[in-house]
Amino acid sequence: MSILKYLWTAAALSVMIPALAKEDTLGENRHGGDDVENAAKFPKRKSEPNRKKSDLIRENMTLKMKLDSLTEELTRLQDEMQTLDSLEAGIMDAYDENEEKTAAGLNPEDYDAGVSDSLLNIWYLHKKVSETAGPEYDMDTVKFASNVPDSVYIERIKAMNSFIDLPYNQIVKNYIVLYSEKMKTQMGQVLGLCSYYMPIIEEIFDEHGIPLELKAMAVIESAMNPQAVSRAGAKGMWQFMYSTAKIYGLDIDSFVDERLDPVESAHAAAEYLKDAYRIFGDWNLAIASYNCGAGNVNRAIRRSGGRRAFWDIYPYLPRETRGYVPAFVGALYTMTYYREHGIQPEAVEMPAHVDTFRINRMLHFKQVTELVGVPLQELKNLNPQYKHDIIPGNEKEYILRIPYSFTNAFIDHEDSLYAYKAGEYFNPVVIKKIKDGGDGERIIHRVRSGDVLGKIAIRYHVTVSQIKRWNNLRSDNIRIGQRLVIYRGGKGPSTGSTSQKAVSKPNPPHKSTVPMDADYTIYTVKSGDSLYLIAKNYPGVSAQNIMDFNGIGSRIKPGMKIKIPKL
Repeated sequence: MSILKYLWTAAALSVMIPALAKEDTLGENRHGGDDVENAAKFPKRKSEPNRKKSDLIRENMTLKMKLDSLTEELTRLQDEMQTLDSLEAGIMDAYDENEEKTAAGLNPEDYDAGVSDSLLNIWYLHKKVSETAGPEYDMDTVKFASNVPDSVYIERIKAMNSFIDLPYNQIVKNYIVLYSEKMKTQMGQVLGLCSYYMPIIEEIFDEHGIPLELKAMAVIESAMNPQAVSRAGAKGMWQFMYSTAKIYGLDIDSFVDERLDPVESAHAAAEYLKDAYRIFGDWNLAIASYNCGAGNVNRAIRRSGGRRAFWDIYPYLPRETRGYVPAFVGALYTMTYYREHGIQPEAVEMPAHVDTFRINRMLHFKQVTELVGVPLQELKNLNPQYKHDIIPGNEKEYILRIPYSFTNAFIDHEDSLYAYKAGEYFNPVVIKKIKDGGDGERIIHRVRSGDVLGKIAIRYHVTVSQIKRWNNLRSDNIRIGQRLVIYRGGKGPSTGSTSQKAVSKPNPPHKSTVPMDADYTIYTVKSGDSLYLIAKNYPGVSAQNIMDFNGIGSRIKPGMKIKIPKL
């Protein structure tokens, strides 16, 4: 049910319920029989025959049941509207860490010829296509010609029978020609990856009840590369930024980054797109918001005078986003009609069948390689979310994917697998070094009123001296609006002076900080939860503790998994 329908239904019920209540009251007063005053106020209608008291009681009961039912329905709709309001606020605030961050992972100041999300050069982010990428095109001014008549393109798009409105004009044609004719080699390589990943994505999108055509966005975002990383720090096939990934329940820590997991990140992308559609009620606007964020789409709607069609707000969108929906149409068209354009999908070295195992203890890929025989690179390809080839199963349950042909061997060696060379692969010094390094996520913090370096350092689990070193600051003075580069957890490049006589000691820990290596409990957020209410269930833990420990803001979402530190 759309938001407008919710509002209409709620408004209608708001009018009906008082009317029924009034009718119910009138019925009681009009037919009570013993109250002379009420009888005078509400005389019987001339046309109304004498009725038995039992009939009137039954009528009253029926009216009360209707009233109760309608009241319950109105309450439900109001609750759902409140949820939608919270949802919209959550998406609008998803980029609190960097207000101008795009959903696809780039900041406006990061857009250039090398990382533009207009898809001209997304291929350079993909190892398989980086060596064969074609020439650059200025898609804002180019006008491609093709031997294929416009009428054929229009008929083919129409025959796709898409659930999403797929427009056709010169801008869309440019992207169709770009993918299907100008970049045949690259698309052959991408389509080879699609043959493996698309069935997985389609199954996930079907589970979430969103149009399967949205799968083409993975081509736009990363050229189907699950390990793609943008200069702004967006990662994975769906190019999630840190804060957005956290909101949608993806685990990111020293060992794991689920943005790189093709399965988990596809679930998160589906949830984001569903949420965006609930806000805008249009799939093209939801797609655009994935690129530039819901806030930019809302601003474009306001600037257009309240119009809500993509081509109506097109001139008011960020330049890089204007080509995003046309690129989506071009990619989807090419994925459908690649044969007609002589494109041959390239074979990929991925197993046809994969088995999954639940891991509840520390496990290193090399243990699996040496005992089970799965090639190390194949384990990395199937499980790119494990940053150090280590599955930290002693902290929570994780999934290991291996080729189906090795399933029996894994089962045969499972009892001895975890102990094999455990002292070598899980050396305490190495493990501590990984944990102390944090996740190293590069973020841009925009200084707000009330910010000081100490407060910012506590939020991101770094030190003031590190922030000053990364940003070449000579003093503690910062100004509102200033952008600071921060590497979450302290794992960043050694910029600035390297000839310090002594290593700066971290500031004394703030009373609200929690050690990075503290034990924790995994909590799944439920509907109606807030960080304050959750913290009340864990003595000694504050909402700020939870935010700092997870590196998140105050916005949480049902289904999101958060870590509750044990103090």
